[in-house]
Formats: sequence, structure tokens, C-alpha cells
Amino acid sequence: MISLLQDLRYVMRQLCRSPGFACTAIFIVALGICASVSIFGFVDAALIQPLPYRDPSKLVAVFVRSATTPRDSVSYLNFQDWRSLNRVFSSIDAYSAHDAANGGFMLSTPTGAEQVSETRISPGFLRTLGVRPILGRDFYSNEDSPSAPQTVMLSYASWQKRFGRRPDVIGQILVLEGAPNIIIGVLPEDFHFAPVGPAEFWGVIRASDYCEQFRGCRNLNTVARLKNGVSLQVALADMKSVAGHLEKEYSDSNHGQGVNAVTLSEVIVGDVRPVLLLLLSGAGLLLFIAYVNVACLLLARSDSRKREIAVREALGAAPARLIRLFATEGLLLAATGGLLGLTSAAWVMELLTRLIPPDLMGNMPYLQSLRFSFHIIVFGCAICLLAGVLFTVTPTLCVSLSHLREGLSERSRGSTGTTWRRFGSNLVVMELAIATVLLVSAGLLGKSLYRLLHEDVGFEVDHLATLQIEGPKGMDGIVLEQEVVDRLSILPGVKSVGVSSSLPVGPVWGVGRFKVVGRPDHGEDHEAFYRQVSSGYFNTLQARLLRGRYFTEAEDASKPRVVIINQALAKQYFPGEDPIGKQIGEPNLTMEIVGVVNDIKEGPLDNGSTPVVYEAFKQDPWRGFSIAVRTSRSSVWFLPTLAGAIHEINRGISVHNETTMMDLLNDSPSAYLHRSSAWLVGSFAAIAFLLSVVGLYGVVAYSVSQRTREIGVRMALGAQRNSVYRLILKESALLAAIGIVVGLIGSLAATRLMQRLLYGVQSWDVPTLVIVVSVLGLSFFLAALLPARRAAKVDPMVALRCE
Repeated sequence: MISLLQDLRYVMRQLCRSPGFACTAIFIVALGICASVSIFGFVDAALIQPLPYRDPSKLVAVFVRSATTPRDSVSYLNFQDWRSLNRVFSSIDAYSAHDAANGGFMLSTPTGAEQVSETRISPGFLRTLGVRPILGRDFYSNEDSPSAPQTVMLSYASWQKRFGRRPDVIGQILVLEGAPNIIIGVLPEDFHFAPVGPAEFWGVIRASDYCEQFRGCRNLNTVARLKNGVSLQVALADMKSVAGHLEKEYSDSNHGQGVNAVTLSEVIVGDVRPVLLLLLSGAGLLLFIAYVNVACLLLARSDSRKREIAVREALGAAPARLIRLFATEGLLLAATGGLLGLTSAAWVMELLTRLIPPDLMGNMPYLQSLRFSFHIIVFGCAICLLAGVLFTVTPTLCVSLSHLREGLSERSRGSTGTTWRRFGSNLVVMELAIATVLLVSAGLLGKSLYRLLHEDVGFEVDHLATLQIEGPKGMDGIVLEQEVVDRLSILPGVKSVGVSSSLPVGPVWGVGRFKVVGRPDHGEDHEAFYRQVSSGYFNTLQARLLRGRYFTEAEDASKPRVVIINQALAKQYFPGEDPIGKQIGEPNLTMEIVGVVNDIKEGPLDNGSTPVVYEAFKQDPWRGFSIAVRTSRSSVWFLPTLAGAIHEINRGISVHNETTMMDLLNDSPSAYLHRSSAWLVGSFAAIAFLLSVVGLYGVVAYSVSQRTREIGVRMALGAQRNSVYRLILKESALLAAIGIVVGLIGSLAATRLMQRLLYGVQSWDVPTLVIVVSVLGLSFFLAALLPARRAAKVDPMVALRCE
């Protein structure tokens, strides 16, 4: 212990005498550890920590596999058959989410109507998850019958916000959608179910609801618990047989419907998993570069300490004693940098969490309570220990204990530092390769983000305000639409107003089937998204009419049904034909195609064009719909005016989700995921690029300083400055070329793994690779030019006299 304290005091004195080295090394270590621990915190919360349910490994989600999507919703009647016919689940339950931003439910309050988020579940849903209310009771098994009174459970946040956490809330009445609901329970504070977002109220799915009476109306998702000893593969095989049976029995509604089963964790974190793994990989590479840079600094430092170490060995210091000296210095640097890195990581994790938009955070509730966990502390300590071991081994390898006596006779500036040059050069090559991988990844992600945000969405985005409304229960949808359009159209600065059941770049829902009238029926069903739009909708969006005409105001329920299709549907189902005048639909409901419009982006930005059928709003009206308003100037200033004008029509109309179309695009989930990936990986790449350039400069500069005598001799024998330039730059160029080539090979492999995050860009995108190589080549040339210039200015006489 005495000798250990002596070593510690000596190392601290040495570091204080070299504050530049100490501060640089500690800062680089802290930077790498901070980045790695911060990203690992998100990975731990999303991918490592188990779901907060009972025995979560047995929870799975079962979907309908259709022609358009591998994970489609299921109808209530099919869900009931799944429940009764399966032999692999101990329970299977359903849920249907209605968030406030996309429909929701109307809550009657003393101050007026308010749009709220509610999730409808089957009575056994919470028991399947293994969740119990902290106040009141769960739903009874027969509480979904038409004769049972309507009941509702509160989320903890709603209980706190609306009722001040009063225990007497049980038994009180809430009016949802105009019907009284009895409060029967309060859910735990830490309960969340990511697929439905932050729902305020939890009600029961009833067989008497409109959609639940039709087998073709798919509006539910499921969660099931596997029986003991049953694997996911066995469950999927059993459900496929159930789906095949239902397809034969109900061929009209179930034709082409298969099933798909995945773990519940895949449903909850599947979309963010590739992003988090990409960021963790980037942070890991940055950590490696940081360690390499500090190792290079230690190599240079230990090479200059050979004489000191040789004197120590000559005076009787044992090899273990010398290694302990190196270990003390390495562990001190690692511990200090690790402490700063861990402290900074806690702040960075909180900052990154706050940067996530609230609506997206609602779908990622596992990040809301992000904090230092046992896993994070263990991970942080492990990479700190790794740093300590690396910083101990590196100088030990440089100063070979078997040749320490040579250091006594070695001239202070005569050695070329062969060990340092060889080992340090190899580390720098790895550093350059990793920086190349990060820069290529960042470039591809940045280009993907640019392509995504500049994707042709099929309409003019600027000067377009949007909002959503919900009329009081019982209000006629046609009357509401007409009053809203008339009222908003006369506002100053408003050019046109359009109405739709769903805005572009919104949630994917409303899938329907149709047949083409007059074609042979071979049992196939065609699928498309169905949207109900007003006569002025396409003009408001400034979408392009390719063929036919738009809807007219006179086309209501008393007129023959007409539809407009998009270009994707025309190409897929009417190749080489003119679809105008053709009829589609079901035998009891046919609709004539009167127009074809260009493809409008329905659903996420990174989705391809899908077939869409646009119906006339007045022929299929809704009392809740979205509004698009074309304005003559910046649309953001119109939003309060639009909301106020709608409330003048009826105070009972709920107005929500007011935003501009530009903000709707930029803040969409797909845009956020691409943007956050590009920014974070870009930040890692920028830091790695800076460290790699500094590392190359350090290697070349130290090599030049060690070769002062050699360069002096060369110049004394007639070498010109240009030859000295070539000597230094040639060695530097070789290092840079090897690092860049290895990095390019690695980047091609790495970008294939992140293909899911690339949009409109190939992993071998030549312009991106050329730009990265050019930037790296120029930067490394400049980094090597300064030491080369210093070497070329060496005075031969001064150099030889010093040696």
C-alpha cells in the first residue's frame, strides 16, 4: 500500500507537470465514455429491460397478414373465433386505440367538449398482461355485453390531472361520446402500453359497436399469452390453421387473410431497434477512436520516458514494479475520465430525452423514466476498466522490459522511435478506418433525410394549414362539413378549404377491399386505402388531376356513388386501360371511377405509393374529419383564427391538432427517426473525424521530432527540401490511404446493416463515397503538411550539433 501510494503521488505529480497531456487524455476519455453510456442508456431502457408485465417473454401479438401489409388489424368477429379455436394461448385479448390527435373520444366537461385519448380493450386484457388496478377493480368478463352498463378505467395521469388523486372517484360518472360511463378503477402509475400511446381512459370493446358487427371491418389488434411449453413457432402454425379454416368458412370477408405472430417486445420496440443499435455502434466506434488517441498519446509519452524507465530498472526496480507504475497512471486517467464521462452521460441522457417530441414520447413510454440503472452502471464501469487495461498495456508494450538497458545508452534524440512509429501507425490506421465508416454512414443518413424531406408528396406543402375537428354526437356530418367550409372560406387570406377523413402523411388506416365489376371473379380481392374527401379537397392541396374530373357539390347520398383513384391503383389494377367509367366495389355497392389523381403520400413519408380510393365525402359523411386550408400567406398565423371561427359555429365542436402541413411533414415519426439518426451519427462522425486528423498529425509530428538527426544528415548530404517534403508526405499518405481503403470496405458492410434506415439511397452511393474520400484525403494532407514543413526547415548544423 505504501508503494502504491508512492506511485499514485508520483503519477499525479507527473500529470500536473504535463497539464496539456493530462487534460487532453482525460477529456478524450470522458467524451468517448459519455457518448457510449448515453446511448447505452436508451438501448437498456428499450431493448434490455424486460417489459413491465408478468412473465413478458410469453406475450405475443397476432396480426392478419394481408396483401398490403404483414401486420394488419383483425375484425371483432374474427378475433372471437381466434379466441375459441386456438389451442396455444392461455388467453388472447384485443385493443383498439383512439388518440386525441387522430379522432379520439369526445369528453363532456363543464367548460365544453374536449377531445381525449381512449383505448378500448376486451375485458381480460389487463389480466393477460398481468396488471392490476391500484384503486377499484378490473373489468368483469361479461362487461362487454350490450346490456351491461358502460364502465371506464382511468390512467394514473388522468386520475391525477382531472380528479386530484381523490380516492372517492370510484363510482363517479363521465360522459364519453354522449353516453354516461361509470369509473370503476385506476391503473398503476408505472403502467403503460406503448402501442396505444398515453391513453387517458380505458373502456371495453362491445359487440354492439358498429364496426364490431361486420367481419370485414378490421379495427382491432391483439395480445396473447402463450401456454406453458408452447413456442412462438408452434403458436404461429396453429393460428395459420385457424386462419385457413376461417378463410374457407367466410370466403367473402376472409379471402387472402393469413396470420402473423411476433413477440410483444417486437411490436413495442421493433421500429426503434435498428436506430438504437446503429447509434450504439456509432458510439462504440467513437469510444474506440478515443481510446486509440489516448493510447497514441501514452505511446509518445512512454517512448520519451525510456531513459527514466531504464534508470529505474538499473537501480533494481522489478518488472512488476514498473508495470504497476504504468497501471497506476493508466487507471488514474481512466478513472478520472470515466467519472467525468458518467456524470456528463446523466445530463446528456436527460437532454436527449427532452428533445424527443411529446407525441413520439407517448409511443415510447419506456424512455420517460430513463435513469441510471444497474445495467448502465455496470456497462460504464466495464468500459472504464477496459480503458485502464488498455492504457496499462500500451506503454508496457512500447517499453520492452527485456531491452530497458539499451535506454541508458540511447541518445535522447537519436532514436527514430521504431516501436512507436510501427505500433502508433497501426493504431492510427484503425482510427482512420473507423472515422471513414462513421463519415460514410453519416453521409448516407443525411442524404436519406434530405431525400425524405424533399420527397414528392403529390401536392403543394407551403401555405397549407391543417386541423382536425369532431362534432357533437348526433350532429349530421354533411351539415357540419358544409358549415365549416362555408365559414372558413370567407375568412380574409383563405383561398380554398378541403375536407378529408385523414390527412396525408398521417396514420395508416382505412384499408378496404374491392372487385372490378365486369371482370371474371377468381376469388381475389384488391386492397386499397379508402379516404372520404370533399369536392374542394384536391384543389386545396393543388394535387394534379391526370384524367377525368373532380367531385361536385351535388354528389351526395341521393346520387350514384362515384370515386376518384390515384395513379398507383390505376397502374396496378388497370394496366394499359383507361379506368374512367369502370366500376369497382362489392356486389351490393358499386362505385364509378370518375377521375385519376397523382399519387398523394398517404401514410408515413418513407412508405411507397399505395393504391388509394377517394370517395365523395357527402356520400359517406363523418362527423369527425380533418381540414386543409390553403392560405395566401404564412399559414401558421391562421391557426388560431381557424379554430376560433369553428367554435363560432358551435361551441360543442372539438378542435385539435392544429398545425401547418410543413410542420406535419417535418415532425412526422419517420422524419424524426431519420433526422435523429442522421444528427447523432453525424455528431459521432464529426468528433471521430477531428480525433483521427489530430491522431494522424500527432503520429507524423512525433515521428518527425524523433527523426531530427536523420533529416539533418540527409540535408547535410545534399537532400533538398522537396525531397524531405516527399519523404514525410509519402509516409503520411500511405497511412491515410490504408485507413481510408479499409474504412470504405467496412462502410460498405456497415451500411448494408442499416439499409432499413436508408431512404432513396443505396449503401454504395458513389457521390457520398467520393465526397467522404475527398474530405478525408484533403484533411489528412493538411494534417501531414505542417510536420513536413517543419522538417523541411531543419537546419542541418543545428540538428547535428544538438545530437
